[in-house]
Amino acid sequence: MFITRECDYAVRVIRALAGEKRLSVGEICEKEAITAPFAYKILKKLQKSKLVKGYRGVHGGYSLNRSLEEMTLFDIYSAVDPELLIIDCMEDGYDCVRNNGSEGNSCKVHYELEEIQKELWRMLRRRTMGELL
Repeated sequence: MFITRECDYAVRVIRALAGEKRLSVGEICEKEAITAPFAYKILKKLQKSKLVKGYRGVHGGYSLNRSLEEMTLFDIYSAVDPELLIIDCMEDGYDCVRNNGSEGNSCKVHYELEEIQKELWRMLRRRTMGELL
């Protein structure tokens, strides 16, 4: 499954920043029991996806760049892992000998997993972080 520890910690980072004007990495780590190196790595990805904004300098830190009502678990998870795939064969261009599209040689498991993948994405988008937090 794709919900890694890094994905879980990214949600924790967003939760720490919710309702705050700006927090330092140390404050985020303290609030959510995350190590600083891991927090920096996650914050970099969240910043790249424009979910959080970073500030430099003495009064630096991080804040949310989007409201919680504009953010879903899907947004956070895909910032950390852009693929968000439950299995490798969902990847575009994946070459599977069991699913080559020729008549009589298609993998029904692949098509079932594809439906599950779509449903999972839909479910991760159904509630905003504002609703969840």
